[in-house]
Amino acid sequence: MDIHTLYAFIGFMLAAYAVIANDSVQTLGTFIASNIRVFKWYWLWLAASVVLAFTLVYGWHINDGDISYGRLAKIPPVQIEWYHAAAPAVLVLLTRIGIPVSTTFLVLSVFASTFVLEKMLVKSVVGYGLAAIVAYVLWMVLAHFINEKFNTVKQGTRVYWRVAQWLSTGFLWFSWLSHDMANIAVFLPRELPFEYLIGAITILVFWLAVIFYTQGGKIQKIVLEKTGSRYMRSATIIDLIYAMILWYFKELNSIPMSTTWVFVGLLTGRELAIATVHRADYKMGYVFPLIGKDFLKMMVGLIISVALVITIHYLVNPTE
Repeated sequence: MDIHTLYAFIGFMLAAYAVIANDSVQTLGTFIASNIRVFKWYWLWLAASVVLAFTLVYGWHINDGDISYGRLAKIPPVQIEWYHAAAPAVLVLLTRIGIPVSTTFLVLSVFASTFVLEKMLVKSVVGYGLAAIVAYVLWMVLAHFINEKFNTVKQGTRVYWRVAQWLSTGFLWFSWLSHDMANIAVFLPRELPFEYLIGAITILVFWLAVIFYTQGGKIQKIVLEKTGSRYMRSATIIDLIYAMILWYFKELNSIPMSTTWVFVGLLTGRELAIATVHRADYKMGYVFPLIGKDFLKMMVGLIISVALVITIHYLVNPTE
């Protein structure tokens, strides 16, 4: 094993953990929060693992060995250096602290040109804004019929909502993996041999087990702070809308984007809508610090990503 292969292996292992640990809250956070008291963690892990394995095998099959679903088309393969592996190491550190930074910016920024990074940023900003607007309009309507501060689902209909939630989460998990797998696949050959595919699935399923066993880790707090996120009806609606927005951007073009920004935008629009409708018992003074804190954490991740790009492209390796 030469030094560059070792860097690629280290980068892959770190990225695999960080992507699952940091970003899985977007897709699996509400699923964990609303099911952990009903099902053992390993049943939830098994369901998520089946979807993960299917997504990777399906993408590998239809894209000639490329599990990134074409998200790396604008980022040509490069020889992995130590600074490429350093990016997910920073992400692991931020994950342990509990900061929901954009994995796409932090990992892919050290591989992408400044031109591609600019396009990634524009697409992510649009995603944040669109998700916030869609969520605000939708929950302005829903909040008149559903009070998500309480679990008001009748006992007789809970089984239907449970099934709907599992299906919506499966769709969301597939859509999200189609986007963010590029953040891991960038360390792998673009035409992945079958044995590498099996190895990647095994490692990701292992890290997924860690996340379910720890009930989402520190990042899970981002979901638990939001109104009604523990309730399966609310979780179902959040997952379905988020999945549809991701699917739209997936079909729009192959430029990678920050799914974290889309997720935070969705929760922002939702919280503002609920606060607008229920002014009497849900004060704006509570909402703005909450969404402001999430936005500030996103900005921290963006600043770190830009700093990494500037350092690598202009100081460490000016020829990149």
